[in-house]
Amino acid sequence: MKFYRYLYVGDTVRNPGRVKWKLKHHAGVQVYVITLAPSPDQLEIFHSAYLKQKFYRYHPPIVVGIAASHNEAVEIVIKMTQECLKTLGNCDLKEFLKRKANKR
Repeated sequence: MKFYRYLYVGDTVRNPGRVKWKLKHHAGVQVYVITLAPSPDQLEIFHSAYLKQKFYRYHPPIVVGIAASHNEAVEIVIKMTQECLKTLGNCDLKEFLKRKANKR
């Protein structure tokens, strides 16, 4: 499991370090993750239970956000999009996240 350097964490997520550990070790945790899409799409939101599938052990996604609910995950994506629009002037989230990670 790979995590974005500046991970976006929802307000209602308690103990993000423990959540990250559980996700890395494929332990049961009830959160939604925001990942970079492997396709031309920007991002994907799905429940962490999907990460227990064998496919994700061999093809780990890059997690850029963690949220306690689907609605909170959508709010995080909106926040990311607003930051991207303010910084780049467009909504290319993958490019925005890449530049943010390399900038600091």
